Amino acid sequence: MHQPSTTPLAAPPASLDTLLERIAAALERLAPPPPAAPDFAAAEAFVWHPEGHRLAPVPHVNRVDMSLLCGIDSVRDLLRANTERFARGLPANNALLWGARGMGKSSLVKAVHAGVNAGLGDKAGSLKLIEIHREDIESLPELMGMLRGAPCRFIVFCDDLSFDAADTSYKSLKAVLEGGIEGRPENVILYATSNRRHLLPRDMMENERSTAINPGEAIEEKVSLSDRFGLWLGFHRCSQDEYLAMVQGYVAHHGIPIAPDALRREALEWATTRGSRSGRVAWQFVQDLAGRLGVRLTDTPA
Repeated sequence: MHQPSTTPLAAPPASLDTLLERIAAALERLAPPPPAAPDFAAAEAFVWHPEGHRLAPVPHVNRVDMSLLCGIDSVRDLLRANTERFARGLPANNALLWGARGMGKSSLVKAVHAGVNAGLGDKAGSLKLIEIHREDIESLPELMGMLRGAPCRFIVFCDDLSFDAADTSYKSLKAVLEGGIEGRPENVILYATSNRRHLLPRDMMENERSTAINPGEAIEEKVSLSDRFGLWLGFHRCSQDEYLAMVQGYVAHHGIPIAPDALRREALEWATTRGSRSGRVAWQFVQDLAGRLGVRLTDTPA
């Protein structure tokens, strides 16, 4: 019976080793360089760009002072308290700010971030605000991986978040909010604004109810997304008095010279022509008024 040879294989010739090393070096040169580690000291706010796996610093955030946000005192206090707890390393909830358009939802997030950051004493500036665009939600797990273990604490903020019927990217958000195997990093919290309480159009949920074999389960799948935000803050249309208070606050802040009676009359006429009253309408009126009177505005709300 033939016995297998026990003679060891000969080593490859030196020329083959050299060739393999050259191939490996060429492949390394072709591979894209790893993304550079973010410099979180560069700014207090960043914008996430998934195509380059990078965080672009924002040197000047477009925001207003919290004192100019009128008519939303209760939600302001709740969001600020939640943010302060998070900034100090205490348990805090993800927050969904939903409701009437133009009532200061995104402005409040940015103002609270600035106010809490300023009150951190020797740790001032350690709370970072990172904006992720709605269309980039599917890249949220990649962003979480970049932030996990970083020395700062982060508010990941998505403005005007909502989903349409054929959109399944909400599942990435669900996994990050709660339920994923890694979960949300301890140093990250998510804030989102939306005109919809459940982030989905009502007719979409009604269609699910009418066509699904088990309509209850279909609705639960959709509604469970907003349930994963522990803090729900509702914004509602403002009254006439609240609208006028917003206008008067902006006028006083920017030193616009106008008589109170004329201001009230023109502000109400502006709201009537727009068919609505809100913080956004109030600011648009003040911009028009300042332009007509030749007054320069020093900052602008979102």
